[in-house]
Amino acid sequence: MNSSKSPGLAGFGVLKNTTCHPEKKISVFFSIIFMTVGILSNSLAIIILLKAYQRFRQKSKASFLLLASGLVVTDLFGHLINGAIAVFVYASDKDWIRFNQSNILCSVFGICMVFFGLCPLFLGSVMAVERCIGVTKPIFHSTKMTSRHVKMMLTMVCLFAVLIALLPILRFRAYQIQASRTWCFYKTEHVEDWEDRFYLLLFSCLGFLALAISFLCNAVTGITLLRVKFKSQQRQGRSHHFEMIIQLLAIMCVSCICWSPFLVTMARIGINESGSKETCETILFALRMATWNQILDPWVYILLRKAVLKNLYKITSGCCGVQVINLHMWELSSIKNSLKVAAISESPGSSKQINLQPLTSVGQ
Repeated sequence: MNSSKSPGLAGFGVLKNTTCHPEKKISVFFSIIFMTVGILSNSLAIIILLKAYQRFRQKSKASFLLLASGLVVTDLFGHLINGAIAVFVYASDKDWIRFNQSNILCSVFGICMVFFGLCPLFLGSVMAVERCIGVTKPIFHSTKMTSRHVKMMLTMVCLFAVLIALLPILRFRAYQIQASRTWCFYKTEHVEDWEDRFYLLLFSCLGFLALAISFLCNAVTGITLLRVKFKSQQRQGRSHHFEMIIQLLAIMCVSCICWSPFLVTMARIGINESGSKETCETILFALRMATWNQILDPWVYILLRKAVLKNLYKITSGCCGVQVINLHMWELSSIKNSLKVAAISESPGSSKQINLQPLTSVGQ
């Protein structure tokens, strides 16, 4: 019954003699609240990003908005699919043997958990790489990072995440019903086979790698922007660079805080060859922390916009009664001449209008 190579019966052994029985009312409450808030938050963020993409025609920002939209859409579908399956499991009183005899639902649930877990992390790192290239290599970014290339990158990231999620199925290793009987994932109890450990470590390593890439690229981008700011004597509008880097830093911090407990827990289970010492409650807490990442991501784009920050600045200035740093200090000329040359090369007829067109901020 515990054989991980038996697709029809995989995972049902965990339904016996398990000591992990989370409070049903609390668990259902968490699932419904997470799903509802996540769907509403991501839907609002999608509307804001779509409006910003339609109004903002500058290529350097359009590519960022496409990637951000892909991230938010992924989070939205993650809440819809995973949340719907979780609510169905609770509504069926977690009786997996009755509605999952062929293990199809558990396999779908496990695939979705892996895909919607890794894909946002991958997209966050791709966004950081894109912004790093846009700031440090503006001419290359302007000529090579077209919307078609960005859509290709989105497709490749999604396909790679799908491949990782399907890997156990391709290897005839079924996803397992976890001890709480509320979700499916890789085998986390009595992990002794090297392949079971490999999947857990692969998931954790890819997650940590995505976070590390985001941290490195955001650091390079931030340092470059600050150096240009201090060296430049002009204040011409490049505040959208700061807006995007602030959003990226917020996404990175949210991902690190929310995903680190789950990634560390899975890595510890995979490394501990003599048997996992992680309790069911610990794993459930780490899972709920990871779920918060998909809820908080859209609020980065909802709150950390220049229009919102300007209003906060005015409120803060009025309350404190002190003249704070002028918002124009937030604007910088990020490699002005290079971006101007790239803009001229893209639209020769509009070269006279480059200095006249105001920059539109995200969501304004």
